[in-house]
Amino acid sequence: MLNNIDAIIFDIDGTLIDSMWIWTNIDELFLAKYNLTEPEGFHEGMEGKSYSETAQYFLDLFPELPHTRKELEDEWHEMAYEVYTKQLQLKKGAFEFIKNMHEAGIKLGIATSNSRDLAEGTLKNNQVLEYFHTVWTSDEALAGKPAPDVYLKAAESLGVNPDRCLVFEDVPKGIMAGKNAGMKVCAVEDPFSKPQENLKRELADYYIQDFDDIKNKTYEVL
Repeated sequence: MLNNIDAIIFDIDGTLIDSMWIWTNIDELFLAKYNLTEPEGFHEGMEGKSYSETAQYFLDLFPELPHTRKELEDEWHEMAYEVYTKQLQLKKGAFEFIKNMHEAGIKLGIATSNSRDLAEGTLKNNQVLEYFHTVWTSDEALAGKPAPDVYLKAAESLGVNPDRCLVFEDVPKGIMAGKNAGMKVCAVEDPFSKPQENLKRELADYYIQDFDDIKNKTYEVL
């Protein structure tokens, strides 16, 4: 998996951090607060969108909301900040893998659909922010996943050609973003995307249950 790789670029939510459940809870609390009904395909419609694209998605779905896009983003941020910066933990084997790759001279980057504040806050709380050479959000790249923009921006910042980059992702649109950028992609097991496991395997180059699979050479080549 690591042969001919000069950089590794990680998604955060559901990939490095077990955090997807938080947003489901926030959605439930938010919809209840404003007496809104979740439409069919609600969460699937958000997959891969940037933070601001998700806010616009809500405003399009629920025109009765008394929010601007910025107000909506700020309300979500307030609901999530405490958990991200104090409670969330790295997935099994992730800390050791990140540290080992850094010590091996592999450049490390982040390409997330989340906000920079939440992304850097949870990385700092887990004592790994210092290992990353660059952090990019989909908002900064101006396009959400499956567009390749955020991964291409990260690779450019690292000074590494896309075909020398390995991506770790947990959902199909994220995997597609990495592949659309011309990179190898390893899919990561996550309870939130379990119903999409077959599609993840079809799209990705590798599959892991956790990051110890890489150390133990028990990852799947697809």
